[in-house]
Amino acid sequence: MRFTIRSVPAALFAIASLSAVTHAQARATGPCVTPTSPCERWITFGAGPARSMVYATHPLAARNATVTRAFILIHGAGRNADHYFETATAAGFLAGALENTVIISPRIIAAPDKPQLNEVLWPSSGNNWRGGGFAPGNPTLTSFDFIDELVRKLADKGVFPNLTKIVIAGHSAGGQVVTRYAMANKVHDTPGVSISYVVANPSSYAWPTSVRPLPTGDGDPTDAYKASLGADGEKVHSNFTYGAFDSTKAPTFDRWPAGMQNLNGYTASMTADQLRKNLVERPVTYLLGQVDVLPLGGFDSSPSAMAQGPTRRARGEAFFKYVNETMGAKHNAIIVSECGHNDRCIFTTNAVFPTIFPK
Repeated sequence: MRFTIRSVPAALFAIASLSAVTHAQARATGPCVTPTSPCERWITFGAGPARSMVYATHPLAARNATVTRAFILIHGAGRNADHYFETATAAGFLAGALENTVIISPRIIAAPDKPQLNEVLWPSSGNNWRGGGFAPGNPTLTSFDFIDELVRKLADKGVFPNLTKIVIAGHSAGGQVVTRYAMANKVHDTPGVSISYVVANPSSYAWPTSVRPLPTGDGDPTDAYKASLGADGEKVHSNFTYGAFDSTKAPTFDRWPAGMQNLNGYTASMTADQLRKNLVERPVTYLLGQVDVLPLGGFDSSPSAMAQGPTRRARGEAFFKYVNETMGAKHNAIIVSECGHNDRCIFTTNAVFPTIFPK
């Protein structure tokens, strides 16, 4: 089997095509498609002055009856919102969705990033921005409040009267944000919109119970790479068993954001039962790269993360099986053919478009 990242050339072509028509598309009535100042939009928290920036294809405060859905794509550990905006707009271009979709890439900055005037710097340690941690300089705000505010703006019928669907997606560290936000957020039932969540290739999840995948079957680290090969390489693997984890290897393995203990930040006022209920009831799709089985791209090899499985792919498959078969969720999972730990490959693949740009 040849392992080529077949979607990347298409994505690069899409980005080049988009750049060639930037000036025409940046008009007030058309989508803005480059991660430059014309596409910058600022989200102010409360009465201000605290604020955060996003790149967006359409203004978030000007009435737009053409837009029927929103696609939010959250960046990885590099906090490179500009790159992810290019990925998201390339996907929109290839899917023919640019005109009726507002595409947004939030910039969730953290130390050592340099904020602009009044821009919120989110936490980089402890329960950091991946888990809804409090901003050091704004102790009443968490990184999940940033996404909440985006949802509220998108659900404003005075601005987007025909927007009915919001897809919140993230890759790598952004996938960590989305898997936790899906079970924790308090705006899921916002009237007038349906919200779905797309979790791509995170290094860790917030496990709903204290069990973890055992190192057998598809969780065996000696066969982790082999799992991506052969005729079954493009199928979701399910040969996982679960059991108690030896906490002497990682005493904090079950603390938020890896588990349900010591809830804090955005989840401080919540209970584990609330989080589990939300996890089961809310629509989530996991996008797992077929060959995302190597410790690359900021792979979390800490003892708490390794307790969840040997590779990103195995961790996603094990989590997906557990929440569906043990807890009764109805989540979906897609093995994205020939993709490794690469957001361009994942989100510009035809098989993914119906999930990120739903009809």
